[in-house]
Amino acid sequence: MNEFEKNLEKQLGKENLRKIQSVKIGIAGAGGLGSNCAFNLTRVGFKNFRIVDFDCIDHSNLNRQFYFSRQVGEEKVKALKDNLKSINPDASIEALCTRIEKTNIKDVFADCSIVVEAFDKAEEKSMLVEHLLGEKDLIVSASGLVGYGRSDEIKVNYLKDNFVLIGDLSSDSSDTPPLSPRVNVAAAKQADVILEHVLRR
Repeated sequence: MNEFEKNLEKQLGKENLRKIQSVKIGIAGAGGLGSNCAFNLTRVGFKNFRIVDFDCIDHSNLNRQFYFSRQVGEEKVKALKDNLKSINPDASIEALCTRIEKTNIKDVFADCSIVVEAFDKAEEKSMLVEHLLGEKDLIVSASGLVGYGRSDEIKVNYLKDNFVLIGDLSSDSSDTPPLSPRVNVAAAKQADVILEHVLRR
Protein backbone atom coordinates (compact mmCIF):
# COMPACT_ATOMS: atom_id res chain seq x y z
CA MET A 1 0.00 0.00 0.00
CA ASN A 2 1.52 3.32 -1.07
CA GLU A 3 1.40 6.55 0.94
CA PHE A 4 -1.63 7.83 -1.00
CA GLU A 5 -3.59 4.68 -0.14
CA LYS A 6 -2.42 4.68 3.48
CA ASN A 7 -3.81 8.18 3.88
CA LEU A 8 -7.12 7.15 2.30
CA GLU A 9 -7.32 4.20 4.67
CA LYS A 10 -6.99 6.58 7.61
CA GLN A 11 -9.76 8.78 6.23
CA LEU A 12 -12.18 6.14 4.97
CA GLY A 13 -11.41 3.14 7.15
CA LYS A 14 -9.88 -0.19 6.19
CA GLU A 15 -13.15 -1.93 5.29
CA ASN A 16 -14.42 0.96 3.16
CA LEU A 17 -11.17 1.14 1.24
CA ARG A 18 -11.29 -2.62 0.72
CA LYS A 19 -14.77 -2.28 -0.78
CA ILE A 20 -13.65 0.53 -3.06
CA GLN A 21 -10.56 -1.26 -4.28
CA SER A 22 -12.41 -4.51 -4.97
CA VAL A 23 -14.57 -2.96 -7.70
CA LYS A 24 -13.65 -2.79 -11.38
CA ILE A 25 -15.13 0.19 -13.19
CA GLY A 26 -15.59 0.60 -16.92
CA ILE A 27 -15.31 4.10 -18.34
CA ALA A 28 -17.11 4.34 -21.69
CA GLY A 29 -15.61 7.46 -23.24
CA ALA A 30 -12.58 9.45 -22.06
CA GLY A 31 -13.75 12.97 -22.84
CA GLY A 32 -15.15 15.60 -20.50
CA LEU A 33 -17.32 13.29 -18.42
CA GLY A 34 -15.15 10.18 -18.53
CA SER A 35 -11.79 11.80 -17.79
CA ASN A 36 -13.11 13.94 -14.94
CA CYS A 37 -15.21 11.18 -13.41
CA ALA A 38 -12.15 8.92 -13.52
CA PHE A 39 -9.93 11.34 -11.64
CA ASN A 40 -12.62 11.84 -8.98
CA LEU A 41 -12.94 8.08 -8.57
CA THR A 42 -9.17 7.66 -8.35
CA ARG A 43 -8.89 10.33 -5.65
CA VAL A 44 -11.29 8.40 -3.39
CA GLY A 45 -9.46 5.11 -3.82
CA PHE A 46 -10.88 3.30 -6.84
CA LYS A 47 -7.96 1.75 -8.65
CA ASN A 48 -9.27 -0.88 -11.09
CA PHE A 49 -10.43 0.61 -14.38
CA ARG A 50 -10.99 -0.26 -18.01
CA ILE A 51 -11.03 2.98 -19.99
CA VAL A 52 -12.28 2.78 -23.57
CA ASP A 53 -12.17 5.49 -26.24
CA PHE A 54 -10.91 5.68 -29.82
CA ASP A 55 -10.03 9.39 -29.95
CA CYS A 56 -6.87 11.46 -29.57
CA ILE A 57 -6.46 14.69 -27.60
CA ASP A 58 -7.00 17.96 -29.44
CA HIS A 59 -6.46 21.53 -28.25
CA SER A 60 -10.24 21.94 -28.26
CA ASN A 61 -10.51 19.31 -25.50
CA LEU A 62 -8.44 21.23 -22.97
CA ASN A 63 -11.27 23.56 -21.90
CA ARG A 64 -13.07 20.76 -20.05
CA GLN A 65 -11.16 17.46 -20.12
CA PHE A 66 -8.52 16.12 -17.72
CA TYR A 67 -5.59 16.55 -20.09
CA PHE A 68 -2.72 18.96 -20.61
CA SER A 69 -1.24 20.79 -23.58
CA ARG A 70 1.81 18.52 -23.60
CA GLN A 71 -0.53 15.58 -24.31
CA VAL A 72 -2.17 16.96 -27.45
CA GLY A 73 -2.01 14.30 -30.16
CA GLU A 74 -1.85 11.37 -27.72
CA GLU A 75 -4.51 8.71 -27.46
CA LYS A 76 -6.95 9.81 -24.78
CA VAL A 77 -6.94 6.46 -23.03
CA LYS A 78 -3.14 6.38 -22.76
CA ALA A 79 -2.94 9.98 -21.54
CA LEU A 80 -5.72 9.45 -19.00
CA LYS A 81 -3.99 6.34 -17.70
CA ASP A 82 -0.80 8.36 -17.20
CA ASN A 83 -2.68 11.17 -15.44
CA LEU A 84 -4.53 8.82 -13.10
CA LYS A 85 -1.32 7.01 -12.22
CA SER A 86 0.13 10.40 -11.28
CA ILE A 87 -2.50 10.37 -8.51
CA ASN A 88 -2.13 6.71 -7.56
CA PRO A 89 0.92 5.00 -9.08
CA ASP A 90 -0.49 1.59 -8.10
CA ALA A 91 -3.77 1.98 -9.98
CA SER A 92 -4.55 -0.90 -12.34
CA ILE A 93 -5.76 0.72 -15.55
CA GLU A 94 -6.53 -0.99 -18.84
CA ALA A 95 -6.45 1.59 -21.63
CA LEU A 96 -8.30 0.31 -24.68
CA CYS A 97 -8.15 2.52 -27.77
CA THR A 98 -11.13 1.30 -29.72
CA ARG A 99 -14.59 2.44 -30.73
CA ILE A 100 -17.40 1.04 -28.60
CA GLU A 101 -20.17 -0.42 -30.71
CA LYS A 102 -23.16 -2.65 -30.11
CA THR A 103 -21.18 -5.59 -31.51
CA ASN A 104 -18.41 -5.37 -28.92
CA ILE A 105 -19.79 -3.49 -25.91
CA LYS A 106 -20.69 -6.56 -23.85
CA ASP A 107 -17.27 -8.10 -24.35
CA VAL A 108 -15.44 -4.84 -23.69
CA PHE A 109 -17.05 -4.39 -20.28
CA ALA A 110 -17.64 -8.07 -19.44
CA ASP A 111 -15.79 -8.04 -16.11
CA CYS A 112 -16.72 -4.50 -15.01
CA SER A 113 -19.48 -4.44 -12.41
CA ILE A 114 -20.01 -0.68 -12.75
CA VAL A 115 -19.96 1.29 -16.01
CA VAL A 116 -19.74 5.05 -16.44
CA GLU A 117 -21.53 6.20 -19.60
CA ALA A 118 -19.54 9.17 -20.87
CA PHE A 119 -20.47 9.43 -24.54
CA ASP A 120 -21.23 12.60 -26.48
CA LYS A 121 -24.07 11.37 -28.68
CA ALA A 122 -27.56 10.43 -27.55
CA GLU A 123 -27.66 7.30 -29.72
CA GLU A 124 -24.44 6.04 -28.13
CA LYS A 125 -25.83 6.66 -24.65
CA SER A 126 -28.98 4.71 -25.50
CA MET A 127 -26.96 1.87 -27.02
CA LEU A 128 -24.92 1.42 -23.85
CA VAL A 129 -27.96 1.35 -21.60
CA GLU A 130 -29.82 -1.01 -23.91
CA HIS A 131 -27.00 -3.56 -24.02
CA LEU A 132 -25.64 -3.38 -20.46
CA LEU A 133 -28.51 -2.45 -18.13
CA GLY A 134 -29.51 -6.04 -17.41
CA GLU A 135 -25.94 -7.15 -16.78
CA LYS A 136 -24.34 -4.57 -14.48
CA ASP A 137 -24.63 -3.68 -10.82
CA LEU A 138 -24.75 -0.02 -11.75
CA ILE A 139 -24.71 2.22 -14.81
CA VAL A 140 -24.24 5.95 -14.29
CA SER A 141 -25.10 8.14 -17.27
CA ALA A 142 -25.25 11.90 -17.86
CA SER A 143 -26.91 14.39 -20.22
CA GLY A 144 -28.00 18.00 -20.47
CA LEU A 145 -24.66 19.63 -19.63
CA VAL A 146 -23.97 22.29 -22.25
CA GLY A 147 -23.61 25.98 -21.49
CA TYR A 148 -22.94 27.62 -18.15
CA GLY A 149 -24.84 28.58 -15.02
CA ARG A 150 -27.86 26.80 -13.55
CA SER A 151 -25.58 24.13 -12.08
CA ASP A 152 -28.12 23.41 -9.34
CA GLU A 153 -30.35 22.00 -12.08
CA ILE A 154 -27.89 19.13 -12.59
CA LYS A 155 -29.60 16.46 -10.49
CA VAL A 156 -29.09 12.82 -9.60
CA ASN A 157 -32.04 10.92 -11.08
CA TYR A 158 -32.53 7.28 -10.04
CA LEU A 159 -34.40 5.79 -12.98
CA LYS A 160 -33.91 2.17 -11.87
CA ASP A 161 -32.16 0.44 -8.99
CA ASN A 162 -29.06 0.04 -11.15
CA PHE A 163 -29.43 3.01 -13.52
CA VAL A 164 -28.73 6.61 -12.55
CA LEU A 165 -28.93 9.60 -14.89
CA ILE A 166 -27.11 12.79 -13.97
CA GLY A 167 -28.29 16.00 -15.61
CA ASP A 168 -30.98 18.60 -15.95
CA LEU A 169 -33.14 16.22 -18.07
CA SER A 170 -33.32 18.80 -20.84
CA SER A 171 -31.97 18.52 -24.35
CA ASP A 172 -28.35 19.41 -25.05
CA SER A 173 -29.21 22.57 -26.98
CA SER A 174 -27.34 25.81 -26.34
CA ASP A 175 -25.37 28.43 -28.19
CA THR A 176 -22.53 27.65 -25.78
CA PRO A 177 -20.66 24.32 -26.00
CA PRO A 178 -19.93 22.09 -23.01
CA LEU A 179 -17.60 23.94 -20.63
CA SER A 180 -15.59 22.79 -17.65
CA PRO A 181 -17.80 23.92 -14.72
CA ARG A 182 -21.05 22.15 -15.68
CA VAL A 183 -19.22 19.13 -17.11
CA ASN A 184 -17.21 18.78 -13.91
CA VAL A 185 -20.32 19.10 -11.74
CA ALA A 186 -21.89 16.18 -13.60
CA ALA A 187 -18.70 14.10 -13.60
CA ALA A 188 -18.25 14.63 -9.85
CA LYS A 189 -21.85 13.60 -9.25
CA GLN A 190 -21.29 10.45 -11.31
CA ALA A 191 -18.31 9.58 -9.13
CA ASP A 192 -20.18 10.37 -5.92
CA VAL A 193 -23.09 8.11 -6.90
CA ILE A 194 -20.64 5.27 -7.51
CA LEU A 195 -18.87 5.87 -4.21
CA GLU A 196 -22.17 5.87 -2.30
CA HIS A 197 -23.33 2.71 -4.09
CA VAL A 198 -20.15 0.81 -3.24
CA LEU A 199 -19.93 1.91 0.40
CA ARG A 200 -23.57 1.04 1.10
CA ARG A 201 -23.19 -2.57 -0.07
